[in-house]
Amino acid sequence: MQAVLDEFDEFLALQRGRSEHTRRAYRGDLRSLFDYTGGGLETLTLPTLRSWLAAQSAAGAARTTLARRTSSVKTFTAWAHRRGLLASDPAARLQTPRSRRTLPAVLRQDQALDAMAALNSGAQQGDPLALRDRLIVEMLYATGIRVSELCGLDIDDVDRERRVLRVLGKGNKQRTVPFGEPAQHALTSWLSDGRPAVATAESGPALLLGARGGRLDPRQARTVVHQTVSAVDGAPDIGPHGLRHSAATHLLEGGADLRVVQELLGHTTLATTQLYTHVTVARLRAVHDQAHPRA
Repeated sequence: MQAVLDEFDEFLALQRGRSEHTRRAYRGDLRSLFDYTGGGLETLTLPTLRSWLAAQSAAGAARTTLARRTSSVKTFTAWAHRRGLLASDPAARLQTPRSRRTLPAVLRQDQALDAMAALNSGAQQGDPLALRDRLIVEMLYATGIRVSELCGLDIDDVDRERRVLRVLGKGNKQRTVPFGEPAQHALTSWLSDGRPAVATAESGPALLLGARGGRLDPRQARTVVHQTVSAVDGAPDIGPHGLRHSAATHLLEGGADLRVVQELLGHTTLATTQLYTHVTVARLRAVHDQAHPRA
């Protein structure tokens, strides 16, 4: 069974271009399924799959988790059927639970500025990792890219003269994303004073490095963001994806066109980007309710 799962993981990586983070989620979902069935592929039937999801729901799994696990299983059984490992696809008629779309937590613009100011204070001491941490947060907020995309950047993916990144996103789709002068300043400081201090023979072309010189792991970047934002008074508890939400929201609040934001974020469909219009409307409503005498 493990050989089949390894082959499926290879399919996700090479043919679907899925990141390690995404593939880890697939592996966890399938491990949960086969732990429940107690057997191999022969145990996968539509009633069994429905029973597994029902058990997950009864255990308190969120709708978003159920939706993701359903998607994981449907992708796996469709692949196994095409490979001839299953006579039919048992999940073909398995319905994906609809998840409630909640408004993402975002920073206010003043909170984002406070976070950057705190990072600037630390970076002025010249510590290499402080210079790196400032670049992590500045670049995530400046561009709205995913943390996996940031950690996957090589030095040559950065055009410092034009101030743009060449980003390899989901499905191995490449896009170009601009960044501003504060991120440029953070980048220059890291490349001149920070990176050389931690780079080793194993660093290769990676833009961002861990303390031991290897390519920065997304989990380390998440820790940096959480620690930075948690120090800002009144800020919500967000990670890199929250910075992505914040960047998109602030772009729209500043008058950016929705389709331009879609391109910057690398969204396949406009519907995904439209979620942020609801965020800005909600924020407008909150301000109106607080400030208008007849709200």
